[in-house]
Amino acid sequence: MSDVATMRWVGDVDGHLELLDQTLLPEKIQVLRCHDVPTVFEAIQKLRVRGAPAIGVTAAYGLCLGLQQPGLTSPAELLGQLQQAADQLAKSRPTAVNLFWAIDRMRRVAADCQLEDPLSWREQMLEEARTIQQEDEQMCHAIGQFGAALLEDGQGVLTHCNAGGLATAGYGTALSLFFTAQDEGKSLQVFVDETRPLLQGARLTAWELTRRGISTTLICDSMAAQVMQEGKVQAVVTGADRIAANGDTANKIGTYSLAVLAQAHQIPFYVAAPTNTFDLTLADGQQIPIEQRERGEITHGFGRQTAPDDVQVYNPAFDVTPAGLIQAIITERGIIDPVDAENIARQVRH
Repeated sequence: MSDVATMRWVGDVDGHLELLDQTLLPEKIQVLRCHDVPTVFEAIQKLRVRGAPAIGVTAAYGLCLGLQQPGLTSPAELLGQLQQAADQLAKSRPTAVNLFWAIDRMRRVAADCQLEDPLSWREQMLEEARTIQQEDEQMCHAIGQFGAALLEDGQGVLTHCNAGGLATAGYGTALSLFFTAQDEGKSLQVFVDETRPLLQGARLTAWELTRRGISTTLICDSMAAQVMQEGKVQAVVTGADRIAANGDTANKIGTYSLAVLAQAHQIPFYVAAPTNTFDLTLADGQQIPIEQRERGEITHGFGRQTAPDDVQVYNPAFDVTPAGLIQAIITERGIIDPVDAENIARQVRH
């Protein structure tokens, strides 16, 4: 991913945000230039940028765009505009907690800012957004360094959806384990679920892995049990969009099924996520809001009708994997094993 940036701020406080439009991959590499908050909102909602960490970084830069409104001459006016932009971006996707974490962090910086000059105030906000991006890059590499130790040379591993550089500002979360293992000289055979209905595994993860020269095999979601039964997989690694205080983890729909299958086949199931993906205000996964997406993603996938007009559709974007099915959670601070509220609180609040 070093040659294709997921997101990039261009210029100074009056600059703009560039996003790699992931809806066009793998056929086309195209950059979306964002000059205002509505464009960023649409990019997040329509999955042009996706993945919890990447959404958080994008939202931080989106708030900087919101401060470019003409006529803002005082900190009070800037704070009002920031609040308006934050309220809009917060409605884009409900499950990924990094979105709200980044917005709240930018709000706190704005509230604590003692500068009276509007330009200096905006410069400090942009600097904070850049810091969030840099920290995410560092966290991704740290996750990979801790997690790669769990993978052995020659192993088969299975992953779901996309938790790579496309989903973050850097090496990714789940895929960071594979990239770091490669850097260390290990050879892995990675099995990638298509990840229906939007095929993030087929379109994005397989694209990232093959570009890195990692041995990659694409499978349909329904084939996971078969490759486990055949002994082709020795570990499952996924990312996360929100993790409750007890370790229950929300991730792309289909993740829970993989965790159940992994337990049935005595295969360790790992989650890789930065500590800002934990939501310690939620006791367990039942409290995690699950985004419901529009029916056309299933009935008219990629523009072709594949279901009758009058069929009912249920299209949750995420499911929740109980903590009891997770062998370990890999963060930038280390490995949480066993996965329980005490160990999580100790590491996240460190």
